[in-house]
Amino acid sequence: MTRSSLALFIALLPLTAGAQTIYKCVDANGATTYASAKLDKNCKAISSGPENAMPAPRARPAGAAANPSPAGFPRVQEDTQKARDGDRRHILEQELAGEQRSLEQAKKELADQQAAGATGDRLAPYRDRVAQHERNIQAIQKELGNLR
Repeated sequence: MTRSSLALFIALLPLTAGAQTIYKCVDANGATTYASAKLDKNCKAISSGPENAMPAPRARPAGAAANPSPAGFPRVQEDTQKARDGDRRHILEQELAGEQRSLEQAKKELADQQAAGATGDRLAPYRDRVAQHERNIQAIQKELGNLR
């Protein structure tokens, strides 16, 4: 008997989302039934609409950070962070120069293949290499633009 009441509860669970009140009913045999309406005088309300509603999200103050640092989180000193940013900029500039050299080499190889009379499928890997280097250059330039 307990399994059937549990199964009934699970079956009615999706329906209770729209219901205002959920009732727990105990019959003369002691079997428990959950329903969205009073089945008889032995039913007791166990929850109703407002308590089940999710609270509205709290509004953030205009100047609040999207991901604030927790209290006690170690802070990096400003001069240390500037040095790190400078190192990052230097590394990105080196990567950009390397990608630009690779792009020029890929374009040269593509031109050589075109001059040799290659067409279609034979040129595809050369075009793909040129496109990949162009995408890499754009990504590095974007990262450089994001630095402070």
